[in-house]
Amino acid sequence: MDKQQLLNEYKDVFKTNADAVYFSPGRINVIGEHTDYNGGHVFPCAISLGTYGAYGARNDQTVSLYSMNMDNGSIVSFDLNDEDPEKDEDKSWINYFKGMIVYLKELGYKIDHGFNLLIHGNLPYGAGLSSSASIELLMGTILKDQFNLDVGQLDLVKLGQKTENKYVGLNSGIMDQFAVGMGKKDNAIFLDCSTLEYKYLPLELGDYEIVIMSTNKKHSLASSKYNERVAECEEAVKRLNQKLDINKLGELDEKTFDQYTYLINDKTLIKRARHAVSENQRTLAAIDAMQKKDLEELGRLINASHISLHYDYEVSGKELDTLAENAWRQEGVLGARMIGGGFAGSAIAIVRKDKAEELKKNVGKIYREKIGYDASFYDAEIVDGPQRI
Repeated sequence: MDKQQLLNEYKDVFKTNADAVYFSPGRINVIGEHTDYNGGHVFPCAISLGTYGAYGARNDQTVSLYSMNMDNGSIVSFDLNDEDPEKDEDKSWINYFKGMIVYLKELGYKIDHGFNLLIHGNLPYGAGLSSSASIELLMGTILKDQFNLDVGQLDLVKLGQKTENKYVGLNSGIMDQFAVGMGKKDNAIFLDCSTLEYKYLPLELGDYEIVIMSTNKKHSLASSKYNERVAECEEAVKRLNQKLDINKLGELDEKTFDQYTYLINDKTLIKRARHAVSENQRTLAAIDAMQKKDLEELGRLINASHISLHYDYEVSGKELDTLAENAWRQEGVLGARMIGGGFAGSAIAIVRKDKAEELKKNVGKIYREKIGYDASFYDAEIVDGPQRI
């Protein structure tokens, strides 16, 4: 989608010219899944698939949104002073935009007139590449720029998470918004989710590249078992606190966890907590492997991450398992795993560049035979965070 196309589409829909065009990326996570809300480490990066927005100011108090990705093709409007989340299922997508407006105004930032916004996302819908964080940071970036708000980027990231948690109702960690909002070209972000300390590390894969494999199965994390997993981990912490003084599972190493599992004494909770602890340790090991340029070890850790997400955390499912497990069998693949919240969405594979097309063809064929419809494959380009274009 180029800029002129968006400007033309905006004019067709709103019968006037747009003032500016913006882009906000999606994200993938190399390793560290379901560790963010457990106070662990993650290693995500922003990608060139994302959400575009064409903006035009209005001289009233109405906000009008139009999504080129929605089937109904109608403008959805609300009053700038309306703070209630949209309850209508068909219009609930506007809550990601609305929540950012509500929380910025709550902090005293002046948003004093309405606007029109045309949105086009080229993230595959429901692909688990964080379209919601992409939208939240798109809205935050537009409001900051157009209303000259003196708000820091990290504050916008936190407001994105607050929108997700409080306004939309998904108890997610901060990884998605952080990866989108703080993205840096050709770098992944090594982030400690308990302290928000972070550093950029070049994602140097040499002869290898990352291929995104989308299941094309629609999912909504807010209505999935995501919140259930969060609650299970919180219960495990509560039981461990009989003897240990911890706030999050990310504070534990595997040896300590192993010695105190008797306090949890519940098969399911032990599995959930074991994933959170071991995945955090895997992420630390993966950073070490990358810095030593040991890509083979990185690949093995990525494979181990999928196994843990499948058996201990139980968030993968037939579609994601089919993609990851069959990617492992392809020549030139170092590692593959599901990414994101799970239950649908996408997986990634680290594959030798000269074998990437073969991977897509072979895994695509197996997927169609087993699942009954096609998977989609995308090459990931690592990009900067949200910006005016």
